[in-house]
Amino acid sequence: MAKIMSMMLCMWLGAAAMGNGEEAERITVHPVDTGEALVNPSMGWTMHYYSNVPSNYGWDLEPSDTLDDFPGLSVVYLRIPWSYIEQEEGVFTWSVLDTPAQRWIEKGKQVAFRISCSESWMEWATPKWVYEAGANGLRFSPGQRIQEDGVFWEPKFDDEIFLEKLEGFLAAMGERYDGNPNVAFIDIGSYGVWGEGHTLASTGVEYPNEVIKKHIDLHVKYFPNTQLAISDDVAGHDADLVHHELTDYARSQGVTLRDDSIMVQPPPRSWYHDEMARLFAPHFPVILEHEHYGGSKGRGAWGDGSLLLQAVEDYRASYLAIHWWPRVFLEENREIIDQINRRMGYRLQLQEASWPESVALGQPFEITSKWTNAGVAPCYPGGFVTYTLKDDQGGLVAVLVDESHDVRNLETAPPGEVEALPFQGAFTIAREVAGANQAVRHAPNTQPGLYTLYVSVGQRDGTPVFKLPLADEDGHKRYRLGEIELTEDPE
Repeated sequence: MAKIMSMMLCMWLGAAAMGNGEEAERITVHPVDTGEALVNPSMGWTMHYYSNVPSNYGWDLEPSDTLDDFPGLSVVYLRIPWSYIEQEEGVFTWSVLDTPAQRWIEKGKQVAFRISCSESWMEWATPKWVYEAGANGLRFSPGQRIQEDGVFWEPKFDDEIFLEKLEGFLAAMGERYDGNPNVAFIDIGSYGVWGEGHTLASTGVEYPNEVIKKHIDLHVKYFPNTQLAISDDVAGHDADLVHHELTDYARSQGVTLRDDSIMVQPPPRSWYHDEMARLFAPHFPVILEHEHYGGSKGRGAWGDGSLLLQAVEDYRASYLAIHWWPRVFLEENREIIDQINRRMGYRLQLQEASWPESVALGQPFEITSKWTNAGVAPCYPGGFVTYTLKDDQGGLVAVLVDESHDVRNLETAPPGEVEALPFQGAFTIAREVAGANQAVRHAPNTQPGLYTLYVSVGQRDGTPVFKLPLADEDGHKRYRLGEIELTEDPE
């Protein structure tokens, strides 16, 4: 009897060992990065459909053309003067924004906005009715600064009537777009010529920091649930500094930084504020915009394009503008675009995954993995690794979320220097509960068999969110790893 009890104890201990992830037979894979461009939240190329002037640079695109051939394009960017949206007070032509936006949204992309109040190519960037309501402003001519008979009008950015009317517009825009998941970010574009945070190409008037803070505060008030961005030029377009009262204040309000002046000037000063941007990058996606491509080439500032990749590295950039006719830009810069796509934003790489060849229903086991972020910036939305078992009909047999780490915490580093973070997920498939007067039941109902194992990264409930640079996607951002067998509980 003692011998029989001893044999039963050994069998029970063996089964427990198998259930605790100590299986002798494990499958280990080392996936290879496919090198493809990834479209993911909080990162990617932004295409200037309107670049202040409505005819730049989406003018020639057919309504059905959303530049699906441009790798890594994730956002359509609409930068346009206020007067195009509200030609009469309280009467809004939102279709100016919604029409191009919906073309990209329909393809699973996002939209971003900047609404400007001063331009160097049109008289009334701020609607004329604001002036007629009594707002004070200054006339100017490009290159001539303030002139009584200047061809363009710029509001005094601290004028009370102007600010009152601007607030009315922002309130209406906020009601329409704040918290909309289709909106990637909105620029604080109400101050300065082109909405760029300076008046160098208009009146040349400099305003106290408190005035610019009012513009920041108005946007924060009406877009509390949307990523806002401010131009680095509020700190001085060529000021060689890291901290500034205005950019520090913006960062404290959850506003990120954008630099619209990349490669405006030839080397050695192709940009100025990369160190400032690195204060923002741990918390918010940094946005870069290179000079109009044709203009940059014409001034000898473009070179072979490698500086654009260097800017992404130096700024830890998550977004980068296509600031030209998009297909011309793609045709002439395809190699550097491909290199940028492998570094811009975040890039979640699965270096290794290991799981038991077979798992007993109702018994615990482990799946381990190693992950790196091969991009320059954190995965700001964050997310969790999920393993999904599918049957041969594509049905979801088990969804197992590894909550040991949030991918938001994956560190970044220069290429080849990043260290993999080990993940260790403990799971049980098909729990069973015995009642006093009923049979043991599995939840959910799961049958023994051979299943396909997939990996994904996304929400805590197992919903996939992120594209990964892996092969064998199922069409829902899950990627095939191999097979796993489910067996009957040995008990």
